[in-house]
Amino acid sequence: ARTLETHDHVQVVCALCRPGREDAAADIFGPETEIVSAVSDISRRVGLAVDCAGHAGLRTHGPAFLSSGVDVISVSSGALADASTALDLEAAARRGKARLQIASGSIGAIDTLAAASLGALYEVTYTGRKPPGGWKGSAAEGTLDLDALTEATTHFEGSARDAALKYPKNANVAATVALAGLGLDATRVRLIADPGVNRNCHEVHASGAFGTLSFRVEANPFPENPRSSALAAMSAARAVLNRVQPIFT
Repeated sequence: ARTLETHDHVQVVCALCRPGREDAAADIFGPETEIVSAVSDISRRVGLAVDCAGHAGLRTHGPAFLSSGVDVISVSSGALADASTALDLEAAARRGKARLQIASGSIGAIDTLAAASLGALYEVTYTGRKPPGGWKGSAAEGTLDLDALTEATTHFEGSARDAALKYPKNANVAATVALAGLGLDATRVRLIADPGVNRNCHEVHASGAFGTLSFRVEANPFPENPRSSALAAMSAARAVLNRVQPIFT
C-alpha cells in the first residue's frame, strides 16, 4: 500500500479486512480508503483486487470478486492445493469473465518455468530454507524444537500440494513453482529449518526439453512477519503497477 500510493495511476479505494480489524486497517490505509469486511459492503468502483490475506482470505472473498468481473492478484497460491477451492475460483472467474493472477511472490524464474512447461518438463524441485524462527507457528513445531536447533534439519519432503496444505503460511512459493511448471502433485518439495541462515532461501531446479534451470534467491524476511519475505509484498505491488504501465517486463 505504501508503494502504490506514490503512483499517480493507482488508487487504493477500499480495504477488505477481518471483522474487528477495521481500526487497524484504517491506520494503515488512511481516512480516504473505505474499510469493509465483506465484498458486498463495497460501495466504490473497484477495478482490481489484491489478495494478501492468506488461504482463508482468497477462499472466502476471491469467488465474489471474480464472479462480479473483478480481476484478482494473489500471493496465496497454496490455497489452490485444495481442489474444491481451485474449482470454485475457476468457476467464478469464468462466470465473471475475470482472471486470477498468481504473483511470483518470493521466487523468480516463474516465467521461464511457465514457458518451459509448453514443452516436456522432466523434473521440478523446490527447496525452502528459513531460519528456525521463520517456521514458528507452522507444522514444523510438531516435529522440531526450533529454539534448540544447532544444524540444518529437514522437516518436510513431499509434493507441492501436500506442502501447501500442511504449511498454509509458509509454502506458497512451492505452490507457485508447481502451478508454473509440473503441477502440484508432480513437483517435489523439501523444507528446511536452518540456524545457519538469516534469510529466507528459495531454490528451484528443473530439467526438460528446454534444458536445465537452477535458481536461488536469499530474501530478507518481511520485518513484521518473518515467515514471509519482503519480496512477496514487492511482487504484489509490481503486478498491480504492470496493469497501468504502457511498457513492462
